Amino acid sequence: MPPHDIILELRDLEKRYGHVQALKKSTLSFRRGEIHAIVGENGAGKSTLIKLLTGVIRRTGGTIIWNGQEVDLATPNEAINHGINAVHQEVVLCRQLSVAANIFLGDENTKWGLLQRREMSRAAQKILDDMGFSLPADALLGTLTIGQQQLVATARASLRGTKFIIFDEPTAYLTRQEAAQLFALIRRLKAEGVTIVYISHRMEEVFELADRVSVLRDGTHVGTRNIEDTNDAELVALMINRTLEQIYHKEEIPFGKTLLQTRNLSGKGFNDVSITVRQGEIVGLYGLIGAGRSEFALSIFGRNPKTSGEILWKEQPVDISNERKAIDLGIALAPESRRDQGLNLNLPIGLNINLPVYDQLMRGPVIDSGEEKRRADAQIRDLQIKTPSRRSLASSMSGGNQQKIVIGKWLNHGAEVFIFDEPTVGVDVGTKAEIYRLFARLLKNGAGIILISSYLPEVYELADTLHVFREGHLVGSQSYRERSHEDILAEAIGV
Repeated sequence: MPPHDIILELRDLEKRYGHVQALKKSTLSFRRGEIHAIVGENGAGKSTLIKLLTGVIRRTGGTIIWNGQEVDLATPNEAINHGINAVHQEVVLCRQLSVAANIFLGDENTKWGLLQRREMSRAAQKILDDMGFSLPADALLGTLTIGQQQLVATARASLRGTKFIIFDEPTAYLTRQEAAQLFALIRRLKAEGVTIVYISHRMEEVFELADRVSVLRDGTHVGTRNIEDTNDAELVALMINRTLEQIYHKEEIPFGKTLLQTRNLSGKGFNDVSITVRQGEIVGLYGLIGAGRSEFALSIFGRNPKTSGEILWKEQPVDISNERKAIDLGIALAPESRRDQGLNLNLPIGLNINLPVYDQLMRGPVIDSGEEKRRADAQIRDLQIKTPSRRSLASSMSGGNQQKIVIGKWLNHGAEVFIFDEPTVGVDVGTKAEIYRLFARLLKNGAGIILISSYLPEVYELADTLHVFREGHLVGSQSYRERSHEDILAEAIGV
């Protein structure tokens, strides 16, 4: 490879935290104008690599070569000045400011010391329109969906003389249309000579976009492949030493009694939906974002009121008018946005796990601290939550471990029907396998699962009964693998 083709080279780069080696000596190169994917499990070293390249942390050893010259990348400003930028999975912009203000944050247009808001709004709108993002420049960022905020962060990162952009799980919260807009921009940036580092757990995106892919495992760079010379099976084996079949392993569990039924249930965003959930059964809900799946599930959980129809719990009609009634019956919700809706991030893991059961831990006016510790530690052990202590904050955990904390609190409560809304968004393939094994454990213990996912292979491989939503209505239902991926997708799209 000619030296002038390489924009960034890492030679024996490493990072230590005391005795812990987060990134072992790694040598990697990135070509000018390529899309270079980075894959690996949570804890493989991807986040450490991002922080090193963007100047958030300093390397312990090794050399960084930028455009043929050795650099420090010791601060974020140094990285930005070289043209290195990142779009993070969790949006780190200012929710209380407008879209335009966020795009130009730090590069504001002023005249006589005053912000030129109208000019900035017009300029931001042109940028968004040119990128193909259908977003209003004058809207407050906090009023947009997480996916739309991600696009704003992308627009900001692609300006400022950027030559090298890192995308960290950029489609985790995007709709299909938003993802298509992002992919079009990424290809355009590549054509303009910008180097893209694309970090994703979604293999289909890696193969759709990338020119090359590098694999990290346990803080070590274990290989780089041209995308045309590899496949899913090889990359998974490099990442976790397990096969695809082991990841999507599905156990045959006999169905038991009926736990939950809905009959012609209607509410905001959905109409006339009838489903049944039995012990030992995974009921999948598939459809495009906005098709009514999550709205239906939130009505079952009592968060959104139904307008007609009925809900039966163990064959008896029930009125679930609020979340407390759902919880008392034995219905649990692991929401799509676990950080915003499923956890108290500023509280310890143990407290999060015990939140639904503190009334059971009271001994008169006092909490039984011994039982509190026992219950939390049992879930941490059984779910293999990777933490040094129950006292660690939930905010310090990876996405996969945060999902396990959400699940652990409902296992503690003894729920019987679990609603999982996009349970594997932003988690690696190894953690996915752990979550799927946990599903099997729940089913064996007599629970039923409602699985909502926009990822068709997930619901197709796991659901015993699969219901397809489109525009608020059920448009198809089938048993395990009864129909093809293509048929199911056609139902969801309406073609």
